[in-house]
Amino acid sequence: MPDERPWFFKDSVVIMAVLGLLVIALPMVWFSPYYSLRRKVIVSVIVLVATYYSWQGTVGAFKMLEPYKDYLK
Repeated sequence: MPDERPWFFKDSVVIMAVLGLLVIALPMVWFSPYYSLRRKVIVSVIVLVATYYSWQGTVGAFKMLEPYKDYLK
């Protein structure tokens, strides 16, 4: 029997969205009627932690590149 879910609720699409968009993809998880509350909370915590570390890495990279900003003009 084929999977009767709409394409935007399929596991592969949700996983790709979460990996590529992080926090922006959380509504796909929370609006899905196919996931339990426990799974939604676990995915949300993982995404928020990953977003935090991605943000810290981005800020760190910009701080590291700041001495070279005069060369980029």
